[in-house]
Amino acid sequence: LNLLPKDIATTIITVGDPDRVNQVSSYFDTIEVKKGKREFITHTGTKNGKRLSVISTGIGTDNIDIVLNELDALVNIDFDTRTIKRTHTQLNIVRIGTSGSIQPHIPVDSFL
Repeated sequence: LNLLPKDIATTIITVGDPDRVNQVSSYFDTIEVKKGKREFITHTGTKNGKRLSVISTGIGTDNIDIVLNELDALVNIDFDTRTIKRTHTQLNIVRIGTSGSIQPHIPVDSFL
């Protein structure tokens, strides 16, 4: 992801399309970090005094799994000792975008 622990907020918005990162962060009051590696683009800034990050995941569940695991490692692994930190940081992750469903009780155009 090409990120350091200080580059991300504890509230993270994920989007699939890297182009959506600019769209979302355009609503931020400030942007302090703009980084990217392949399809993984990250902007971190503030909105109404709240620090937020928005990161693209690319396509598919495999990429989402990579992003979520990497974000968890950034906040919960001590990179100097390569050990799990004693105190864990919980991230608040919100997904903006579309998703498919094959469950009959979830109608098309549902908000989940």
